[in-house]
Amino acid sequence: MTLTCVGIGPGGGDDMTLRARTALEAAELIVGYTTYVKLVQKDFPHKEYLATGMRGEVERCRMALERAAEGKRVAVICSGDPGIYGMAGLLLELAPEYPGVEVEVIPGVTAANGGAAILGAPLMHDWCSISLSDLMTPWEVIERRLTAAAQADFCIALYNPSSRGRQDYLQRACDVLLKARSPKTVCGCVRNVGREGEERRVLTLEELRDAQADMLTCVFVGNSQTCVVNGRMVTPRGYRLGDS
Repeated sequence: MTLTCVGIGPGGGDDMTLRARTALEAAELIVGYTTYVKLVQKDFPHKEYLATGMRGEVERCRMALERAAEGKRVAVICSGDPGIYGMAGLLLELAPEYPGVEVEVIPGVTAANGGAAILGAPLMHDWCSISLSDLMTPWEVIERRLTAAAQADFCIALYNPSSRGRQDYLQRACDVLLKARSPKTVCGCVRNVGREGEERRVLTLEELRDAQADMLTCVFVGNSQTCVVNGRMVTPRGYRLGDS
């Protein structure tokens, strides 16, 4: 039996790829984080659902694998892409405990992809994504990654920039980046990517340091060449070198 791990995009609905929608149509049971289940229920109202809250990832994946092992057609949904801060890795780690269950990973649109399109084209050159959540990654490691990315002049997509328990993490990250980046570096924020109440803002790195953000915000830090064109954030790829 095949269990599908499906990326539903940042907001479900129109954010889903045709392949993702087809997989959910074929599923008998859809398993996911409570918030993500709500994003797809309106499109698939007659499916069976199982949901767990935050920190329930292992339980959620085991429930899905157990039901798949029983012969159920199961889809585990993830916001964005299942292989980028999603459940694909955990499912593949656990799958050997459930002989006969094969995990198929179906890609989706990430918050970085979706947010970048809303801002303009900030990720046109080399870039990386860094999560500021220290639930599973020590802050010291996060800080080293921020430093390396800043020194290498990568464009950076920052996930999980702030929460109730770590309200100053975006500020701390900006302090790290400012050691290697100009305070005038072009940055952008998108909140509720692909969801109701979507918001975007273009600002500088020094302004970003004092900006408000939450877990629904994706933050973009440009490289040394990133600029603002008609209010949009653009990182040149180099196509116009020598353009007269």
